[in-house]
Amino acid sequence: MPHRSFLAEVKDAVTPRATLLIVGVIALQLLFIASYVGALHDPKPKDVPFGLVAPQAAAAQAVTRLERLPGSPLDPRALPDEATARTQLGHRDIDAALIVDPRGATDTLLVASGGGRVLSTTLTALVTTLEKSERRTIRTIDVIPSAPHDPNGLSSFYLVIGWCVGGYLGAAALAISAGAKPSNPTRAAIRLAVMALVAITGGLGGALITGPILDALPGSTAALWGLGALIIFAVGAATLALQGVFGTIGIGLVILLVVILGNPSAGGALPPPLLPPFWKAIGPALPPGAGTWSARSIAYFGGNAMTGPLLVLSAWAVAGSAITLAAATTVRRRATATQPP
Repeated sequence: MPHRSFLAEVKDAVTPRATLLIVGVIALQLLFIASYVGALHDPKPKDVPFGLVAPQAAAAQAVTRLERLPGSPLDPRALPDEATARTQLGHRDIDAALIVDPRGATDTLLVASGGGRVLSTTLTALVTTLEKSERRTIRTIDVIPSAPHDPNGLSSFYLVIGWCVGGYLGAAALAISAGAKPSNPTRAAIRLAVMALVAITGGLGGALITGPILDALPGSTAALWGLGALIIFAVGAATLALQGVFGTIGIGLVILLVVILGNPSAGGALPPPLLPPFWKAIGPALPPGAGTWSARSIAYFGGNAMTGPLLVLSAWAVAGSAITLAAATTVRRRATATQPP
């Protein structure tokens, strides 16, 4: 057997396909760094929904003053009374509210750390500075506090990330075992059915771990189970769809959408009002963002303000299933057309 040169061995070992995959991995790595650092390196409040309860004569002037703060950190709106402010906090219409005391020099700031402790802390610091400039003080009341075993309000985010990982790894495992593109619609339907079983099991497991077992999240275990099943199936169906259309490259596209873009924009480490505009805009449309918002709503806000996020997750699930079946049908037709008579 003739001796082969090192260059020949390299050419044989590193195929053009392998080279393209390595280039893709490097690109995903750099995008990961850019996305996470870009989203999280310089948190600043921007247009935070903010309630203001003040005497009618002073309310309009106070709202105008808050609107004109440098950088537009707040999106203020006048509210009639403290009860309305508390209701809107519970419905997630606002993130904080300032109750002005016309008879004294101490005002009250209502926050909800269950929606993200970083945001409530940031708003407390901001309002404290504003009040000092007016020679006033504030007392802060956390009307919807995070759970004792969830002090930073991150358990819901980590729970959703775990469910997303289960979705795309489950779909990837099906592809590794029998090829990225299912050979016919029946096999595609079987894969979707398996993903549904994975989703039901994983959703229940995550809900039990964070709820009764670790007592990290309050709220309905059954509701978290349903949410987890929907998240896992939505991400899994999207992964199957991208694999069906693009083959193995589809897994990289899922990582781009869910991990690189979805995780930093989910509102977990930094709630949406603290994110830069790009990440704040895309977060609600991606599974991690829709899932994190919904998990917090279940845990701390009585299930309020979930219609939009649940529609987003359902759209991912339905579109992923439809594309998976359509791609398998196309593969089957091509295979039939290329068969010899």
